[in-house]
Parts: sequence; structure tokens; C-alpha cells
Amino acid sequence: MGLFCTLVRIRYMILAASMNLDELGAVEDSLTRLKEGDLDALASVMAQYQHRLYRFLFRLAQDPTLADDLFQQTWLRVMERIGRYDARRQFAPWLFSVARNLAIDTLRQGRLASLDAVEDSGVAPIDRLAAAERDPLEQLLEFERGAALVSALAELPVIHREVLTLRFEEEMKLEQIAEVIDVPLSTVKSRLTRALEGLRGRLR
Repeated sequence: MGLFCTLVRIRYMILAASMNLDELGAVEDSLTRLKEGDLDALASVMAQYQHRLYRFLFRLAQDPTLADDLFQQTWLRVMERIGRYDARRQFAPWLFSVARNLAIDTLRQGRLASLDAVEDSGVAPIDRLAAAERDPLEQLLEFERGAALVSALAELPVIHREVLTLRFEEEMKLEQIAEVIDVPLSTVKSRLTRALEGLRGRLR
């Protein structure tokens, strides 16, 4: 299968995944089928992880076009390497590890600032909307707090953004984060501590 045809297929599956949210309970079965070479099973796997995965990639890349490109590349890599996935382990850390490695490789190639550079890309889009029944002033204040948090997060180095995103947005355990970014647990703890300190400093 040519690369172009594969990309078209992935785009189709992204659309199909967004339209078949009732199939989320069949992810394990879909992973089994995918490991057996059934590429049609990819759509239901995407339905479970597409929003979380894109958000994670956007936090790292700070660029929607690049995040979209990395998103597609991640699923291409999943299709290539699904045979190596150990079904006895959780899929999410494996998937995010694949995505993270692609993102880091891209950053190291110079398409964005270096890993240790502080980026200033402004306020990113808010991922959620306040509940309609709440007080308008309270909604506005929460929106502003959310915008300030996202802006402060965007200014952190990539190695800090990724641990904060995995810990607080993906709600991964520290051991899972260590698996995703392939570092010792002690390194995850120290990075998380420094990331929180940097975030607090920027919010002040």
C-alpha cells in the first residue's frame, strides 16, 4: 500500500472514528484484530484516543498544523508497530510513547525550537466550555484563569509540558509517564516538580 493511499485511509478512519463513538467498548477486541492485520479495526481504536492524542501532541508542538501531521504519523507508526505491542500492558502508555517519540524527533530536527528553549506562542485555544447555567461573571473569570494557565503552559520547555500534560490532563500515574517518556521514575518526579515550579512562577 502506497504512503498516499495509507494517509487517505487514515483520514477516512479519523472521520469514521468521530462518527462511531458507540464502539468505544470494543477497543480491546479492535486491538486484537489490529494485531492480526485487520486495519479496519483502527477506526474504533482512534475513537477512544483521538482527542486525547491530538491534545497531547498540540501541547508538545504548539502548532496545530504540525500536531495534525504528527497525529497522522503516529497512527501510521501504530499500524507499522502494532505487532510489537504487548496486549498484557495498557495501550495508552504505548500509544503516547509512539507519539511522543515522533514529536521529539521532529523537534530535534529543528522544525521548532530546541527542547530546552522557552516558547512564546500566545494563548492556545481553550479545550472546554463553561456550563451554561453558571453565573456569567464566574464563567468569564474561569475562562481567563484557563487562558492564563494554557498560556503559562505554552511557555514551558517541552520536557516540562509533556509531564504536566500526561499527569494532569491524561491523569496517568507516574509509572506510566516514565514508560511513555522512557526515563526513570525519579526523573519523572524531578521533572514534574520543576515543571510545577515553573508554572507557578509564570502564573504569578
